[in-house]
Formats: sequence, C-alpha cells, structure tokens
Amino acid sequence: MTDAPPTPRTGPLAGVVVLDVTRVVAGPFCAMMLADLGATVIKVENPNDPDYTRTFPPMIEADDGPTSAYYAQYNRNKQGISLDLRSDEGKALLKRLVRKANILIENFRPGVMDKLGLGYDVLRAENPRLVYTAISGYGRTGPNASRPGYDNSGQAAGGLWSMNGYPDQPPVRVGTIIGDLSASLYAATGTLAALRQAERTGIGQVVDISQQDAVLSLTEHAVIRHTVSGEIAGPLGNDHPFVRPYGQYPCADGYVFFGGYTDKFWAVTCALFGEPDMASDPRIDTMEKRFDAQVDAEIVTPLLHRWFARHTKAELEEMAGDAVPLSAIKTIDEVIADPHIAARGMIVDVPVAGQPVRMLGLPIKLSGDAGQPHGAAPALGEHNERVLQDLLGLEPGAVAALRERGVI
Repeated sequence: MTDAPPTPRTGPLAGVVVLDVTRVVAGPFCAMMLADLGATVIKVENPNDPDYTRTFPPMIEADDGPTSAYYAQYNRNKQGISLDLRSDEGKALLKRLVRKANILIENFRPGVMDKLGLGYDVLRAENPRLVYTAISGYGRTGPNASRPGYDNSGQAAGGLWSMNGYPDQPPVRVGTIIGDLSASLYAATGTLAALRQAERTGIGQVVDISQQDAVLSLTEHAVIRHTVSGEIAGPLGNDHPFVRPYGQYPCADGYVFFGGYTDKFWAVTCALFGEPDMASDPRIDTMEKRFDAQVDAEIVTPLLHRWFARHTKAELEEMAGDAVPLSAIKTIDEVIADPHIAARGMIVDVPVAGQPVRMLGLPIKLSGDAGQPHGAAPALGEHNERVLQDLLGLEPGAVAALRERGVI
C-alpha cells in the first residue's frame, strides 16, 4: 500500500471531485494537474487490466514488489479505486460516482464509452452539471475520429514531425511525448473553463481534445507561412526561419543558446566580448544585414564561435547575466541541479514505495496558494473502501462482496 494523499484537500480546486478514467499520460497528466491544484481526483482502473504505466521504468524496489516512478509522476495526489466497467455492477457504481462528481476525464477512442453504456448522454442524465472531458488522437468529430492514436500519431498528423530535424535529412520526432503532454494541458484549460460555466449555469458539457489539434497548435508560424506565402515549413535544425543570430553555438564545455539578434542586444554582446566596434561594422551593423544567410555564415557565426570558445557555459551565462539572452544548453542533470529550478519548486519530493523520489513539480504558480505536500500515487484499488463507503455510503460487507465478485 502507498501513502494516502493528504486529506482534506486544499488549494483553489478544493471541493472539486474528478473521476479519472484514463491511462498512460494523455489524461493522467491532466487529472494530476487538477489534483495538484487541490481537486479530489479518483483514479478508476480495471482490476484485471490496470494502467499499464504501472510497469514502466524506472522502478523503485519495495518489500511488496517494484513500483513505477513513471506511473507515480502522473498519478500523484490521487485516490485509486478498481472498477470493472464492463460489468453491470461496475457501470452502476460509476453512475453513482458521477452523481457526486464535477468532472469526468476519459481518453478512450471515441465511441468506447458509448459501447460501455457510459457515454456522455448517459452520464449527463445522472448529473446534468457534469463536465465530460474526452482526450483522443483525432477528436470526437471528423472523418478520422475513430482512428487509434498515440503521441507519435499526433506529432505526425499535426505537422510537427515534418518540421523537426535538419535540412536535407529525414524529419525527427520531438524528443518527448509532446502530443500527450500538450493534449493534457489543453484538456486542463478546457475542463476548468467548462467547470466555470457549469458552476454559473448548472449545465455541463463535453470538452473534446484531439492530440492532432494540440500538436498543430504548436507549429507556430507554419500555417500562416503557407496560407499567406505558399511556403511549406521543413526542418531547420537549430536555425530560426527569420531571425539571426538565434540558435545553438559551441563553447568550451558544450553548447549555449544565443539570441542577441536585435541591434540593442548585438551592441551589448560586442561590448561584452571586448570588440564594441563590431556593432558599427558596416557589414553587420543592422539586424537585416545580420540575417542574410551568407553574412551570418561568413562573419557573424565565426565571430560568435571565436568569442564563445574561450568560455564555459557557466562563464558565458555569468557574463550575459540580465544583459543579453544567452542560456546554457543544459543536460537534464544540470537542470535538476539548477538553483533557479529549485527556487521555482519545479523538482518536488513525492513518496514512491515509502521513499521520496524527486520528480517534476507543477509549472502553474498561484500567489494565493501556499501549496501542499505531494501525496503518493495510489496502489491499484487502494481507496476502494474510502470512496465506496465514504462517498457512496456502501456498507463494509457490500464492498467486500463487490471484491469477491470481481467488480472491484
């Protein structure tokens, strides 16, 4: 058994009850953010087919077996119940829970919940105020709605994959599950907007989130470059399509990002590195001149290489300070050790198998929220008794009977 999340919940969403009928990341991450903000999140898993990220590494060894820190990162602060939604009793229990809930989040392929007899039309009959958030590969409408989708599907279908990598080489997927994560972020935003309306009007609604839509929204300039100018965005490596110098540059012990492309930043940079006259060199004295690809390759980039080669990442960051945009390109161990990241509370201790594990904090910072301890992710069905007895009023014997019949 894991440590129970802190109760009662505190924070801006205290009192909001969320049913989390999701698995993997696109969905659990959305519900975790709501939990971090104080909502009571009840994760619902099939007792015979639980969230398979419970098996994802890295694992923490404990007396009762290994526990996934990956699973814990996206399911902390939740209560967990096991419920077979294919059984009539399981469906009936979920409907009863819906009557007590403000929000339900699911990430099945569109139509699955309807086939289970638990679609939005059925559940809103139980609770007209329910906010029903559905996350899927392609959304609930459109010709591709029924297609299966993963994070890579979103990156591919949303255009981002085609833009990532280096010119004249095959595209490269973004090196994280940006489709899952961005869909979760949009889902959280949409869910809270729908909750606000439900509180005001007494009427809930469906929040329909597509991974493809989420990824497309991250392609920045690509759509308007094509619709306005007919250009098709392709891989640029570390370059920017219309700003220079603005990218990755080597230094004594690695690489930095430098973005001093404006005339102001360029003049400050030239002075920092002891060659202030370069700011007025007629070949590179304006932003427009420095953007020229040939000028950049022949003059600006060699100059930056010469300047930066003398210094380490840390030295360059110290020199740049608040004066010019320059950041070390940090490895993840360097990011975790960054004092600024610590000051922002972006690495937090969460109990996993009885020991603290450092993992991602919540990037949303509210001045009126003092924060709260981070509770562990639930073991499978850990809070069956708490939820079914306290929330639904079932007797202990009835809960035991449900377990014997395999419903929970």
